Amino acid sequence: MSANDEFKEYGHLTVTLALQLAAPHTWVAAILPVLIATCCASVTSTSPLSVVMVCVLLVICILMQSAVNTFNDYFDYVSGSDSADDNVEITDATLVYNNINPKSALALAIAFLVAAFTLGLYVIYCAGWIPLALGLIGACVVVLYSAGKTPISYLPIGELVSGFVMGGLIPLACYQALTGELNWFMLLWALPTIFSVGLVMLTNNTCDIEKDVESGRHTLSVFLKREKARKLYHGILLVWIVTIVVLVGLFFTEGLIVIPFMLLASYPLLKALISNPLAPKSRVGAMAQICSVNIALGSFYAAAILASSACTLLM
Repeated sequence: MSANDEFKEYGHLTVTLALQLAAPHTWVAAILPVLIATCCASVTSTSPLSVVMVCVLLVICILMQSAVNTFNDYFDYVSGSDSADDNVEITDATLVYNNINPKSALALAIAFLVAAFTLGLYVIYCAGWIPLALGLIGACVVVLYSAGKTPISYLPIGELVSGFVMGGLIPLACYQALTGELNWFMLLWALPTIFSVGLVMLTNNTCDIEKDVESGRHTLSVFLKREKARKLYHGILLVWIVTIVVLVGLFFTEGLIVIPFMLLASYPLLKALISNPLAPKSRVGAMAQICSVNIALGSFYAAAILASSACTLLM
């Protein structure tokens, strides 16, 4: 952001533009971890779950994801690493294509975090300090992922950190809030969501290798180069699917009846994603494809967990 921007006249940050900054198409990374935690809690808990608590947790996680997206847009814009030549949709680069004061975007990101923690007071009141501790870790990662001299998103650990926090710690915190029990098995059951969130990041970073090299980012994809990054990407896709099958087979055995449907439904989506070169010009398509695969695999995994409970009741 140049010095002239300090005196530039900006337009208003409308509700539509604020929603673009929140990037609803990425909310699958927030919704699925809550869904999986809720399904696991409903199967393993002897007490009925609170619908209000589920809804509050869902809104909190969406607000946290919206904060991540808005912080990313803000810091990428002020650092100059975002431009109209990066093969992104207009709605994915709101600050680039719209005359918005970047400070308004920063304030919006902070507002998302404040709103999440305000709702979190209800969770803390009901479930104690454990969700607070895990939520603070998540909030720190949200800020450090994009901010600072060396943001996490600039390092080869970006996928691992985002996957573990969004896909692992969030389900753990949600399970504890819903059941009152800190069950470390939830981290194991959340392995598919850890892979899913990490792959969203890896998709973006592999498509952005050239841009990230110019920006001085040292992401995992930059380190591996595109050919090796795609091989790793395909390997993680396979491990993701195998992990779902193994977890269902070991812990939610009756839910194996859902697995054939999952494989058949996700096959065309996976085939298209594997064929994607993960290059700059195919970035928009790749992001849409990985989100579709997330929805398919995540939904069927949740269905398999619930099916295990239903089959047990019928027996």
